[in-house]
Amino acid sequence: MSCPTTTPNLLGLRVLHRTMRADLHRLTALVERLADLRAAIGTKRAKALDAWIRGLCAEIHHHHLAEDEIAWPVIERHAGAAADLTGLSDDHAALGPLLADVRKASTALVRGPSAELPAQAGALAGRLARLRDTLDEHIADEEREIFPIIERYVPAAEWDAVTRGVARMAGGPGPAFQVPRILDVATPEELAALRAEAGPLLPIMAAALRPGHRRRERLVFG
Repeated sequence: MSCPTTTPNLLGLRVLHRTMRADLHRLTALVERLADLRAAIGTKRAKALDAWIRGLCAEIHHHHLAEDEIAWPVIERHAGAAADLTGLSDDHAALGPLLADVRKASTALVRGPSAELPAQAGALAGRLARLRDTLDEHIADEEREIFPIIERYVPAAEWDAVTRGVARMAGGPGPAFQVPRILDVATPEELAALRAEAGPLLPIMAAALRPGHRRRERLVFG
């Protein structure tokens, strides 16, 4: 019989970080093409793009709120002075207005006349690029500075409780948006580990959610 690990399992957090970053990069590239009039967009696609952007913004906001309210207090309680979360919390505060700017620009793109598409797409692309670059830097800092502290100081059982608390926290975009995207960026080894953690539920969810996700993805990204 295997013994339970004493090191917190950060795999799910690493893969979620990668998912958000990958989406921001490909969304920015897509909207930049729209601004250059090299990609056609109709009403249906514009609405699907706006829905995708809003789902991603909700995911990022929910993730950072969960860190502030659930994860950070646990890290501080166990790591004490070894954990300085001030910079990361400041990043969360700065990212809030960036998310609002992206949502506002996305709404303008959907509602604006077709003649204004290049200008509206250009404005949205600029806001997405700023959010992308800020989040890239924030996540790189978090994984470099805080992940080792979590692994050193926080008991695995306490981190499991953090993970469960985050999963119960309202306000995220929901599994139909999150699960297929997470599975898409995970390596085969990570997929195997995620399936081992989740049990038989994960393959069932993936099979149920992927067809609809693929339709939405093709509509948005082509």
